[in-house]
Amino acid sequence: MKGNESSMKYLFEPRGVAVIGASQTPGKIGYKVVENIVVGGFGDKIYPINPRGGELLGLPVYGRMADIDGPVDVAVVVVPADRAYGALEECASKDVKFAIVITSGFSEVGNVAEERRIARFAREHDIRIIGPNVFGVYSSASSLNATFGPSDIRSGNVAIITQSGAIGIAMIGKTKVEGIGLSAMISVGNKCDVDETDLLEYLAFQDDSKVVLMYLEGVKSGERLVEVLKKTTRKKPVVVIKSGRSSRGAQAAASHTGSLAGEDKVFDDIARQCGVIRAESIQEALNWCKFLSDAAMPRGEDCVIITNGGGIGVLTADACEKYGVNLSDEIADLKKTFEDVMPSFGSAKNPIDLTGGASPEDYDKALVAALHNDNIDSVACLGCQTGSFDAERFTQIAEERYAQYRPVKPIVFSLFGGEEVERSIVELKAKGIPVFPDVYEMTSFLGALYRDYRNKSSVQAEPAKADIDVAAISAAIACARADGRHFLLAREAQEVMRAAGIPIPMSRIAHSPDEAVRFAEEIGYPVVMKVISKDIIHKSDAGGVALDLVNTK
Repeated sequence: MKGNESSMKYLFEPRGVAVIGASQTPGKIGYKVVENIVVGGFGDKIYPINPRGGELLGLPVYGRMADIDGPVDVAVVVVPADRAYGALEECASKDVKFAIVITSGFSEVGNVAEERRIARFAREHDIRIIGPNVFGVYSSASSLNATFGPSDIRSGNVAIITQSGAIGIAMIGKTKVEGIGLSAMISVGNKCDVDETDLLEYLAFQDDSKVVLMYLEGVKSGERLVEVLKKTTRKKPVVVIKSGRSSRGAQAAASHTGSLAGEDKVFDDIARQCGVIRAESIQEALNWCKFLSDAAMPRGEDCVIITNGGGIGVLTADACEKYGVNLSDEIADLKKTFEDVMPSFGSAKNPIDLTGGASPEDYDKALVAALHNDNIDSVACLGCQTGSFDAERFTQIAEERYAQYRPVKPIVFSLFGGEEVERSIVELKAKGIPVFPDVYEMTSFLGALYRDYRNKSSVQAEPAKADIDVAAISAAIACARADGRHFLLAREAQEVMRAAGIPIPMSRIAHSPDEAVRFAEEIGYPVVMKVISKDIIHKSDAGGVALDLVNTK
């Protein structure tokens, strides 16, 4: 382990932890953090700091950091914002490596100067800051729960990086309910120093973290994040929830943590190029994380749907197209595989329709047949409650067959029906079997699994280095700045694109209708016309764009 990974290890596996601002009053953050560290089982290298001294939860309270014997790698800062700088001075005197600044009241409320001040001091004294404005850090590697969230965190193999403290705390409770174990939970808040890229770079090499989930509102060090994401997604799935999709959402994100959300389409395109699996909602992300960490990896793209209902099979086929799951269309092979299971009026075209009279034994035979067919790479098994559908027996079969499928190929389930079916879903899900009440939920997970498969199986060559004319790009930017602008006109943008070696459509600047016609004939119809004005940035909003213009003569 080297560089950032080796230094970051002290955050997740510290030799000692201090809490600056520890409180004797239950209910206060300074009390809760100490309580969580104690209850979490970190050990005896816990050092509450408060000038009043005394005892807290059986631990001696130290008046200052200098009184502590032994190393302290992490200090949790819970004092008010105006005392945070002094807390960092104490950290510097003890050679603390990481300060988790839970304290709020910095850039998120406009107090940018003080945030920069503590960041500058920390940088000068080799202290890394998590935050400010965070709820803390959890690490299963050292049984460290240095948060003011729930005490009983379930350990496992999903790591979560969150920019929202409230969402992060709620996720701790939600993951336990969903049966998802955490390897790490890190709240990054305002990101005055340590950001999502630093953490992802470490988690990429941490064996305990099989999946990384990130909730982001804004991105810092975007170019470096892209580089780290590309490397990480080759090793393990990275699921991202990115808020600020809408203009109102972006404004809310800026007021929440002081981050700029950026153009969502740009982020979406970059995420896709990096192999990121982007979720639409927290529940969808948690669904994926629960099963991605333990799912069998497909060996190919051909998926088969097995169902007892034509309608629900069609819905699943629609969902497969939406989420990028390829359905096998080898009809002859499918007919041979399932002909002993289907009635004469069933369908061997994918989806495989066992019809509404299918018994649990029919499902069992179909699943065994699909398991042993090497041309079938994954299976989506659907069950609608009918008169012959025995939910209890189906649950037994699903559990038995999942155990057989798990080392070989992915299998997912979706069940739809009444109370008995709902009980089956709860029972199977509790045992870690990927089952969903809705076929779109099921297929979105299967799509996420296939994106992870493609990330790991694709071999991407390094792009050739472009011959970029840096001087020409700088000249275009200087021209805009000299004109008092923070944007490029169309002509300047084209100069930048040409200087970067990026092909662009042929274009001309016309100053009269006759000139526009002449240029259009030179370029060749159809053409596009756009207004050029430093006063009109968003041309389409002002009616300044005309598409598909042709010569009507």
